[in-house]
This record gives sequence, C-alpha cells and structure tokens, in this order.
Amino acid sequence: MKPSILDFTLEELKTKVKPSFRAKQIYNWIYVQNVNSFAEMKNIPKDLIASLEEEYILNPLEIARIEESADGSKKYLFRCQDEYTMEAVLLPMKKEERNEEGKITSETKYTICVSSQVGCKIGCAFCLTAKEGFKRNLTAGEIVAQVLTLKKENNIAVNRRVNIVYMGMGEPLDNINNVVQAIKVFNEEDGLAIGARRQTISTSGLSHQIKKLGEMDLGVLLAISLHAVDDALREQLMPINKAYNIESVINAVKDFPIDQRKRVMFEYLVMKDLNDDIASAKKLVKLLHGIKAKVNLIYFNPYPNSPFKRPTREGMEKFKDFLNDHGVLCTIRQSKGLDISAACGQLKEKTDNDLA
Repeated sequence: MKPSILDFTLEELKTKVKPSFRAKQIYNWIYVQNVNSFAEMKNIPKDLIASLEEEYILNPLEIARIEESADGSKKYLFRCQDEYTMEAVLLPMKKEERNEEGKITSETKYTICVSSQVGCKIGCAFCLTAKEGFKRNLTAGEIVAQVLTLKKENNIAVNRRVNIVYMGMGEPLDNINNVVQAIKVFNEEDGLAIGARRQTISTSGLSHQIKKLGEMDLGVLLAISLHAVDDALREQLMPINKAYNIESVINAVKDFPIDQRKRVMFEYLVMKDLNDDIASAKKLVKLLHGIKAKVNLIYFNPYPNSPFKRPTREGMEKFKDFLNDHGVLCTIRQSKGLDISAACGQLKEKTDNDLA
C-alpha cells in the first residue's frame, strides 16, 4: 500500500516537502479546500505535484456503501487500498435551530464515530465485529480519512468543529500509536483543527494502555466500556476481562488526567435480564465511588441471531434514576440508526453476504 499524506502532522510534512513552506499550502488544499487530488493544488509546482503523486496517496479510502437512517445518521462502509473494509458513522447530535426571522441561531452538531482496526482482537460476545476476527490496524491516515471524507460528503463547513469518538470497529488502545498520531493530525490548527477535548477514546479496558495514554497527557477524553459490575459476568461478555479485570481498569482510570470540567465516561450496554436489574445498579454506584464519572446507558442494538435482547424503556429509566438518586450522573444514550445496519460491523457483514 502507498502511504497516505494524511499520516503526517504539519511539522512532519515540512521535513518531507521542500521548501518546507509548501507543506502549509498542501495542508490547506487538503483540509480547508477539500481537494480530491494533488493535481488540484493550483499553487504547488508541477514537479512537486509529480513527486507527491509518486510517493503518496491522498485519500486511502473509498466509499463502498452508505446507509442513511430516518433520524439523519449515516453509516459508511469504506474500502481500503488492500480491499479490506471497515465502517464509520456520522451522527447528528443536535438539530439546526432558527429564530422567527429564519436566521440560524444554533447549527447542527455532529459526532463522527471512527474505526481504528479492521476487525478486532477483543472478542466481545455482544459485538458483531468480533465475528470477523482481527485483520490489521488502521494507519493514522486511514483514521483521519474517515473524518475528512464524512465532513466533505456531508458539506460540513471547514470552520464547523465536530466531535470524534474512537468507538467504531476495533480497540483503539490496541492500536495506540496510530490513534495517537491521528489525534495529533486532527488537532492541527492549519488542518481540521479538532481539539483533543473534542476527541473521546472508548476502550474495553486495556489497563496498561490507559496508563500509557494518561502519561502522554494529550487532553483527550476517556470512555470505558464497562457493561458489567462483576468479573464473572464481564468475563462472559468480554474475555479481555481475564487479563484486565474490573479492579485494574478502575485503578487505571483513577490515575488518568481529566480536565476539571470533564468526567470519565463509563459506557454500560444494557441487555434485558442480564445486567439491567437494580442489584447491578447498586454495585455500579459502589464501584464508581470516588471517581468523577458519568454513566452512559446504551440500549443493546439487536442484530440477526444475537443471543442478547434489547432492554425495556421502563427498565432503562429505573436504572438511570437509581444511579442519579445515588450521586452518579447518568444518562441514556439516544438510539440512532435502528432502521439501518446500526450495530458495529453490521453493514460490513451485510455487504459481505450480498457479495457472497
């Protein structure tokens, strides 16, 4: 595979392009002007264009399939240079608002959910991606390309910031070097200018990598995929718990540097008759004691032949109310994309089956 020019921060690109001031111009063409090829970079000399075309690919991804939900969310299946496929999702989180004169008072807010690997090693029982096994890590450029493409495809203005969540296919901290590089590229003021505090890394709980990420002190937010309050159930759902049990994850979180205005997010995927009872809610309150935490309850998103069931709305509300009443900030994530292939890996599997 050709390396992508999206792999590089601006300073890194300056070491590869001479004279170095051209790097900033190239960055502008890519991230501000949204060009699709090096040839469109009008103020770049032809010999440099030729050199760039020989050494690099601009966008290492192509769109293989798109599904759009009635709620406005869109799921993209991307094809990589080596023909592997993976997914990214655009989520409109807050709709545009206008005043009586029709003037926009609040613009649509978006979150982009990106993948970090083709497949996944973690093997969570409830996750469709796990069925595919692990193929490879995504490069930094392939992670950056997901956001760049979704912004371009949906006409999201250059100066409009989006939130990025590393919560698609794969375990981000199992690909920590490329994920950290992508964070730095996103953060470039002359590029997409998406600050670290708009980026959330969701991890299944690789304790040693949480520690390593914390030591880098990048300013990113942390989300822990917890899903169970005791090791026995968590090992059933997430085999990785045998190596990194709940205690080790909680200890790593306690040492993680968090902005005083922010909280550590704990994601709790709720499955009917499995982890949705008040006894589990009581254990969760005790587990998070002393942590500036926010719990995000997530409805299990059903897929064909899954052994798990979607919880009831009443059960979710009771669970949420118990946590809030006992001092743990808790919200229920609004389910999106239920009318499309919303579960991680579902669009990939559907496409693979269609081609089989």
